[in-house]
Amino acid sequence: MEHEENDLIRQRKAKLEAISAKGIYAYGGKFATTSSIKELTDNFTDGKVAAIAGRIMACREHGKAKFYDLKDSTGKIQLYVRADIVGPDAFELSNNTDIGDFVGVSGEAFKTRTNEPSIKVTKFEMLSKSMRPLPEKWHGLKDVETRYRQRYIDVVMNDDVKKVFVTRSNIVSEIRRFLDSKGFLEVETPMMQSIPGGAAGKPFKTHHEALAMDLYLRIAPELFLKRLLVGGFDKVYEINRNFRNEGISTRHNPEFTMLEVYEAYSDCAGMMKLTEDMIMNLAVKVIGKTSFEYQGKAIDLSKWERISFALLMKEQFGIIPEEKPEEWIRKLKNKRIEIEGKELSRTQIINIVGELIEPKAHNHPVFVVDMFKEMCPLAKTKRDNPLLTDRFELYMGGMEIANAYSELNDPAEQKNRFEADIVDLKDKKNKIDEDFVRALEYGMPPAGGLGIGIDRLVMILTNSPSIRDVILFPQLKPENV
Repeated sequence: MEHEENDLIRQRKAKLEAISAKGIYAYGGKFATTSSIKELTDNFTDGKVAAIAGRIMACREHGKAKFYDLKDSTGKIQLYVRADIVGPDAFELSNNTDIGDFVGVSGEAFKTRTNEPSIKVTKFEMLSKSMRPLPEKWHGLKDVETRYRQRYIDVVMNDDVKKVFVTRSNIVSEIRRFLDSKGFLEVETPMMQSIPGGAAGKPFKTHHEALAMDLYLRIAPELFLKRLLVGGFDKVYEINRNFRNEGISTRHNPEFTMLEVYEAYSDCAGMMKLTEDMIMNLAVKVIGKTSFEYQGKAIDLSKWERISFALLMKEQFGIIPEEKPEEWIRKLKNKRIEIEGKELSRTQIINIVGELIEPKAHNHPVFVVDMFKEMCPLAKTKRDNPLLTDRFELYMGGMEIANAYSELNDPAEQKNRFEADIVDLKDKKNKIDEDFVRALEYGMPPAGGLGIGIDRLVMILTNSPSIRDVILFPQLKPENV
């Protein structure tokens, strides 16, 4: 197979040399088009003069004529090339083209006897010579990692893959339009932070030479966005890249995209309403329906259920928030659930057990509410039960899609929560964001905050099984080349 490919590359090099021998540069510059291929075919007029450019995807010879399939980012059209029309020099140039080459053509639009839109080419120009043949059996690749690694070929050969990323772009654009229409301001916050915060996660570490200090790629933008609430920006959002130095799976990539939204004078209930409205709007505007399928599971956005995490913990494990961690461990062991470690904190136990009760079987969105206080050090507690937080997690198709809560704006309580979350208090100066506490001391209005995983939301709305299917260039191990 490798020998065959090398032969094809040698043949293409010979054609490149033939083109160059004619004084033609095979990697041309600007080519002025009159329209995209889709615009041309959508508004087709016989005899219309057009100039288009794209990649050759197929070639068929018929007597003294050649038929090419030309593809750009919007569509495909047939080219009709004859020596007596295009001229001998251009026709000879076409003899040295291959599938994969980029060309620019001008000519008259017409329809063949089979009613296929075509261009009768009068001008033929080489724009970029392809030196490697496009794969013939790309759709049947068993090694999906090759598809991820060579995404530039994946989107050429597979229109369904390309459609996913077009849909992703439309989703992000519609999120912006939706939030902008409601008076939210899009902002940008630092991606390198001296203290990683705003979420639980292991950060990537780097070093800034000029400042002689360690920095971390952000795990979340939350603390900076809430500083903006302190500064008087009442409604802000950021579509941000986050980085976590953790495992890779069908649902996790080391760098991922989140939407975070903060609204002063709102709360968890306000964020729940905003989430419903936003996702319903995306479904209608982007995919055109509110009932669809995700990996064999029906999802109906006409119903949004609320489930109490605290109630599930009590029903399934007999655990209530008032008890000590030792009692939780005893009850879990009675359920034959082994928890490793002798001195685990309440937070660690809750995070372990919480994974066991994620709602997975519902065919509609589910808000999990009444989360234990230990699960979120940045959320306000419920007034009727200070051991629970005013927070929700949203699940769709068995995946956590969103997280929101009434933001904690009490500086003393916030500092206590930070300290309670750190096992080694001697190291608290390096782990507690004292400037964020200071910002709260200047006063932050009550607010609701929302985080939505863009990658997972795109997975749901495009019926994609893996997060790698919705990230153009997912993180992979180095290739042995």
